[in-house]
Amino acid sequence: MFTSTPYDMHHRLPDLPENTDWPRLVDGYRHMALIRTFDKKAVNLQRTGKLGTYASCLGAEAIATAGGMALHDSDVFVPYYRDHATQYLRGVPLYQILQYWGGDERGNAFPADTPAARDLPNCVPIATQLTQAAGIATKAKLCHEQAAVLATCGDGATSRGDFHEALNVAGVWQLPLVVMVNNNQWAISVPRSLQTASDTIAQKAVAAGIEGFQVDGNDLPALLEALDYALDKARHGKGATLIEAVSYRLSDHTTADDAGRYRKASDLHAAWQREPVARLRQALADAGHWDAGQEKQWLAECQHQVDNAVETYLNQPPQLPTDMLDYLYAELPEALKAQRAALATLSPEQTGGHHA
Repeated sequence: MFTSTPYDMHHRLPDLPENTDWPRLVDGYRHMALIRTFDKKAVNLQRTGKLGTYASCLGAEAIATAGGMALHDSDVFVPYYRDHATQYLRGVPLYQILQYWGGDERGNAFPADTPAARDLPNCVPIATQLTQAAGIATKAKLCHEQAAVLATCGDGATSRGDFHEALNVAGVWQLPLVVMVNNNQWAISVPRSLQTASDTIAQKAVAAGIEGFQVDGNDLPALLEALDYALDKARHGKGATLIEAVSYRLSDHTTADDAGRYRKASDLHAAWQREPVARLRQALADAGHWDAGQEKQWLAECQHQVDNAVETYLNQPPQLPTDMLDYLYAELPEALKAQRAALATLSPEQTGGHHA
């Protein structure tokens, strides 16, 4: 399922073995379909002024879903900004994901009774989350925790110093760290070919002295196999792993971008022929584990769940003006106490404490 060298991705998934865990894949497909429905609605909310700038996960549903399914409750997830599916599977409600992208600080206050309570919030600065993940993995090792740390990033992040520093220390200290790169071929408008001369991103693991391999990022079974292996290895003290998940970004970089200005329409069309949701749906149907009736029923349920999440998001009470400080500091610095007192006298409307 996974390999250390480049390979071609095809329209259909490879033939799956007889011992395939079909219920797990059906569950994975349901999650992927739900998050695609959510993603489409989030873009529409942004276009109508009800959400801030949003980073779509279109084309990356299998990568993020596999992460959420493979992690254990005791593990720690350190995301970047396209991991909506992983966060949802870790226990973050859909409406809270919308809150984050709507500029509401409460979107990062993950439910305390979920695995997400152990996780870090979204990281927007490129690659800085990777050294933070290495720090968490160091703590896990020093405290003899049987836990893995999964950190994600895009292909552009692999050209940052933080990426190499995190891999280097993970190799030297044999940290329980798994770094999964969503190689979606574009670092905003910079193609992969112009930001690294490496044949693969996976081979960057060699310099760090850790295991690295490629996996088809549009193939949920392959991703689950790769992550199950790497995370189990990490939990049992056998070191770090770099996974390059080869995919293609089917959306603009964010809703503030126009990818039509820098990439070919023919490349995008070709990528749509191997996108992850349709590929898995076809594989399940071919094996007799999914049909048109189930599809219709589930898509209706997805729309229902997303509509409920949107209604909850739009009807949240406004943020308090003091939230901008209360969610930033564990202990408020003395120099800001007077400013906080002044903010406390204002209404949310006076400070723009409403949806984007």
